[in-house]
Amino acid sequence: MKKYNVAIIFLIIISFFPASVKSQQWGISSDIAGLTEVYPEMLWVDSVMNSLTVDERIAQLLMIRTYSNKDRRYYDSISRLIIQYNIGGLTFFQGSPVRQAELINYWQYLAKTPLMVSIDAEWGLAMRLDSVIPFPKHMTMGAVQDEEVIYKAGYHIGAQCKRAGIQMNFAPVMDINSNPKNPVINFRSFGEDKVNVAEKGAAFIQGMQNAGVIATAKHFPGHGDTDTDSHYTLPVLNHSIATIDSADLYPFRSAIAAQTGAIMTAHLFIPAIDSTKNRATSLSDKAINQLMKDKMGFKGLAITDALDMDGVTNYHKPGEIELMALLAGNDILLLTRNIPLALQKIKEAVVKGLISQEEIDARCRKILAYKYKTGLAHKKPVTIENLTNELNSSANSWVTQQIFEKAITIVKNDHGLIPLTHLDTLKIAALSIGSIKTSPFQQRLGSYAPVELFNLPSNPDKAAINEIISKLNDFNLIIVGVENTNNNLSKNYGISSSAKELIGLLKARKNKIILDVFGNPYSLSNFSKHQGIDVIICSYEDNSVSKDISAQIIFGAIGASGRLPVSASSAFSVGTGVDTKPIGRLKYTLPEELGISSEKLDTITKLIESGIKQGAYPGCQVLFAKNGKVFYNKAFGHHTYDRKRSIQTTDLYDLASLTKILATTPAIMQMYEMGSFNLDEPLSEYLPFLKNSNKQSRTIREIMAHQAQFQSWIPFYKKTIKDFALDPTIYSSTQTKLFDQQVAKNLFISNSYREIIFDSIAKSKLLPKREYKYSDLGFILLSEAMEEKTKMSFEKYCEQHFYRPMGLPTIGFKPIMRFSLEKIAPTERDTTFRKQLIHGYVHDPTAAMLGGISGHAGLFGNAAEVAAIMQMFLQNGYYGGQRYFSSNTMAEFTRQQFPLSQNRRGLGFDKPFPVFDPNGPVSKEASLDSFGHSGFTGTYTWADPKNQLIYVFLSNRIYPDADNRKLMKMNLRTKIHELMCQILNEIENSVLERP
Repeated sequence: MKKYNVAIIFLIIISFFPASVKSQQWGISSDIAGLTEVYPEMLWVDSVMNSLTVDERIAQLLMIRTYSNKDRRYYDSISRLIIQYNIGGLTFFQGSPVRQAELINYWQYLAKTPLMVSIDAEWGLAMRLDSVIPFPKHMTMGAVQDEEVIYKAGYHIGAQCKRAGIQMNFAPVMDINSNPKNPVINFRSFGEDKVNVAEKGAAFIQGMQNAGVIATAKHFPGHGDTDTDSHYTLPVLNHSIATIDSADLYPFRSAIAAQTGAIMTAHLFIPAIDSTKNRATSLSDKAINQLMKDKMGFKGLAITDALDMDGVTNYHKPGEIELMALLAGNDILLLTRNIPLALQKIKEAVVKGLISQEEIDARCRKILAYKYKTGLAHKKPVTIENLTNELNSSANSWVTQQIFEKAITIVKNDHGLIPLTHLDTLKIAALSIGSIKTSPFQQRLGSYAPVELFNLPSNPDKAAINEIISKLNDFNLIIVGVENTNNNLSKNYGISSSAKELIGLLKARKNKIILDVFGNPYSLSNFSKHQGIDVIICSYEDNSVSKDISAQIIFGAIGASGRLPVSASSAFSVGTGVDTKPIGRLKYTLPEELGISSEKLDTITKLIESGIKQGAYPGCQVLFAKNGKVFYNKAFGHHTYDRKRSIQTTDLYDLASLTKILATTPAIMQMYEMGSFNLDEPLSEYLPFLKNSNKQSRTIREIMAHQAQFQSWIPFYKKTIKDFALDPTIYSSTQTKLFDQQVAKNLFISNSYREIIFDSIAKSKLLPKREYKYSDLGFILLSEAMEEKTKMSFEKYCEQHFYRPMGLPTIGFKPIMRFSLEKIAPTERDTTFRKQLIHGYVHDPTAAMLGGISGHAGLFGNAAEVAAIMQMFLQNGYYGGQRYFSSNTMAEFTRQQFPLSQNRRGLGFDKPFPVFDPNGPVSKEASLDSFGHSGFTGTYTWADPKNQLIYVFLSNRIYPDADNRKLMKMNLRTKIHELMCQILNEIENSVLERP
């Protein structure tokens, strides 16, 4: 009893050791008898050993094949084997997570001794199971220059296995893939460089075992330089002992040093190790006992590769195979075909003195010790509830994203073409070869610039090639994505000769070409003759994550640091890679990058959805970005309450007064910096018609800070209505030279009325006091002043100086001229002025009467584009490799201008009250450095330099009635902002509190 208590205390103590210390537990000596005084697991091992018959001790060395997608008859056959023989373990192949977990629970219940459950999960459970998102392949990881990320991959794959009830993973692959024609290893290897393979494999092992799952380094002594598959034959490896020692074994030494729990032995014929004819290394005493165990000092579990593979079954009989494997030194005999025959042969060998019972007992003890260390001493069923969701956790997705960010390799970048800058000089086409629908690659490219999309099948015919060549003539940059690839060398990795021909023809036309290959790095050999291509990128895998990340690298939202882990050709050798750095574009990422679990943001989502349920708005877009990273960008609801068209993140909203800070203010900032505008000069110096008016002394600074005594607005449209109808001398239902400015659908205003509006503003009365009063009128005048100064339309100035260089594809005025109505959210059903649903035209009546373009309203856009401009502000006028104005200018415009007049405003920008006011414009969590604006249609955006946070909320709350004030009454925009700030503060505080 005293011994037991001491053991329990010891177990509790070691449970508090750091993970790095705990990882050492996997190196277990085969000589474990007599250690019950020290290791509590030995108490359990002894008790189990005492319960086992001689046959059961042998059976504990056996693992059998099973599936979770078979019928009841099959499952009953497995159950009988478990009950009859008390086998050591199961290896699962195809199936589904939930069904597999149910079977594990059932079979563990039936088992006298807990079963060691194993699986091949080199890239996670998705390698064998459906409904699970895969981690990147080893070859992709081999391109990463940061072992910490590989450790994370190992850890999360291990945690995934453990959650599914699995104790042993047959990974990582430690083979050096020195033969590009290897049909079985290839992309499963970390690469062809022994040091790279060793370092990546060790990191993977440490991560997985710290998650509580046994790692298995395979395929000893190295399967990388073979050109046949041991599943179907016995490959011959004619390496010398010197080569084997210096190269093939190098990664396995690293695995042993990393305390790998197991090493899998390969079915290879290596004459330099064992020249016995057709003797596989998995059955060779010289390979396992003498080399692996004695010479290399491995003390963990030696496990065979599958004993039902043709590499051994072609030359040996069932029973004989298992005995040979055991005599060679293997501890676990994997996937035996005939359990009773294997038991019989092994027992006969004991009688003949070929192997002692003590040795069998020692190996059984070793296996039991590993079972204890994986938690099998305390049978706990796998929790079925929420299993699939947890296997596909956002944390796993974040690890996958990190790997691709660090793996994707630029192998050629002539003249530093990427990351792309000066986007206004580029006319970009994105051609996908292999995806006939718009791909995630193309979609993400479209987030950063106006891109015209083209799609072709993997094997286009001559007519399709000629047609696409003709269509691409007008583009000066063509981004080609080679998609729908595979890892099959015999099928040329899915790249057709016609695809190669097309790429060659495109380059011959002297367009700039970016070629992005979403496939195996060996496939780059297809493009060795296309060295005239400006940029070549290897993105390694054909999936949505690699495509998203690769597009962001092209535009400089993410830098590139990957290196080719293998040589595809002399032009693309191992280690090739060009580094790039981010250039200040918004990155799209997962909340986990900021330390926020995606599930934590469900509260934000529910709050947003509550506004839809209560009729505050039919739909909306909400975006949050922190530190230049967009971690929340979602669309909710529909364009209208009839729920016919869902809102997309790319749809356009009427931004209303956000126009003031997204168009007018940056334009003034730029012109101020160029010396074209003096903030402290009267606006009348730029608009002569204001001279001799009561506004002639009002400065630009006063106007932009709403300190100029201007009236809030003037309902100009009312003067154009007579007898409840629009004055026909002012409006026309058709467009003519005299009625050229469109107000709404089938409604045009007299060209001369523009002068009447400005004359009315000039003659309007000033307010009694020179104090803060929000006004549209000054911003209407500012845009007019800019046009006078630049001799360019306000719309064109904003487009040429900001939106096009920044690569914003849709933001602008008069969207109806550029996009279909399906892409634009409607606003009010106007029953007073325009007598129609306002859809595709600006809602603000004055902006409409000015042709849809004004300094106070008229801009349309989506949340991502609003965020990009706000990010440019946060970066003090820098975005996408270009500077638009200086930090000094930004500081001047965002500071409180008239603090002594109780005016919180900056220049153009709204600001928080110096002392928080619950009726103020922004959340109490926002710092005093924050700036932003709101819009009448239900829009809102704020940026906080202190917290590096951007918030965008866009809605059409005035559909169909502008009197709908639920959004303001519920104070939802501010509440959403505040809730997100609280979540971020919790994360920051938890980080600060860590020891």
